[in-house]
Amino acid sequence: MRVPRWVFLLAAIPLMGCTMRVDTGDHAGEKAQRLTPERRAAVEDAVRRFAAGVAHDVTQDGPAAWRKEFSDSPSFFMASEGKLVFPNRQAAAQAIDDLARTVKQIQLNWGDDLRVDPLTEDLAQVACSWHEVRVDTEGHRVEESGFFTGLAEKQKGQWQFRNAHWSVVVPPTKVP
Repeated sequence: MRVPRWVFLLAAIPLMGCTMRVDTGDHAGEKAQRLTPERRAAVEDAVRRFAAGVAHDVTQDGPAAWRKEFSDSPSFFMASEGKLVFPNRQAAAQAIDDLARTVKQIQLNWGDDLRVDPLTEDLAQVACSWHEVRVDTEGHRVEESGFFTGLAEKQKGQWQFRNAHWSVVVPPTKVP
């Protein structure tokens, strides 16, 4: 039996006003749109407290404090000066252990320009200038300043850095 063409046209009419939506699995934009001003403010406040806690913990406990500040997620990575230095949490853990043996003290201070951009209830972009003083086990002192960007993620009720990028201010080169 042959179906008349008008049957297909009638069936297509309800679809004419529809648009196709491709699900990419990334719903951060949708969730950010649903954040009320109050929730955005609450996420921003929580991430600001987290960042202040990071500076406090690193200053008080030294390099070992970074263990709890970096996400244990497979998504974790850290870059510095435009290069990937820790491709995953395991590489970061090894470096933290090495630093804990060689660095006696760290003082980390975030600048007054801390920016927090809540993306979802559980993700926020963080950006800030920083200044750090490190003293190694032999008493050598190094001071650096720069800019930090990172993605803070809340997992199991705790904020951690899911990824991070540190840049260091390089002194201008002398012109002969």
